[in-house]
Amino acid sequence: MKKLSLMAMMAIAALSFQSCGGAKDSKDAADSTNAVKDTSTMAVKDTAGVTGAKGIAVDKDDAKFAVDAANGGMAEVAVAKVAETKALNQKVKDFAAMMVADHGKANDELMAIAKTKNITLPAAPSEDKQKELADLSKKSASDFDKAYVDAMVDGHKKTISMFEDAAKNCKDADLKAFAEKTLPTIKGHLAEIEAIKKGMK
Repeated sequence: MKKLSLMAMMAIAALSFQSCGGAKDSKDAADSTNAVKDTSTMAVKDTAGVTGAKGIAVDKDDAKFAVDAANGGMAEVAVAKVAETKALNQKVKDFAAMMVADHGKANDELMAIAKTKNITLPAAPSEDKQKELADLSKKSASDFDKAYVDAMVDGHKKTISMFEDAAKNCKDADLKAFAEKTLPTIKGHLAEIEAIKKGMK
């Protein structure tokens, strides 16, 4: 029996590896890996209380939220680290430092939840996010602050929408609680960056 399940796991791993081969980036790879995981096997734990590694404990929409949230969170931290050194406006620098701290903490919490549910998260931000970061990094010092602030306003509006949807619709209690707990912080970020934007005019 053990041999059979080991062979099945190897087959699934081979399939997921092949499906990832065509994936464009880390986010796509995570989505592909989660898509081939069996959602029916995680409910059963062995006698030692260890959950089986071949299944996933959440449905595909919940797994997609976890991947999207991790992708956005990593991108927020990466771009904020650039802003900490490149921004000229002290309020923008302070906001960036807050992004590193708050999104870094949320990313760690999400990773811990994903680990218990056997959800594969991206190892790095998606190609789209990396392109946005590269484009922002190329801005001159005088243009950077405005571009970063605009990106943060737009990004936080989208993130709030995603987290509101998750807080309402996630079937997994832990992911739902994570979305509900994180939402006020993201809304606070939006209010703060909008105030900074107003002050820059």
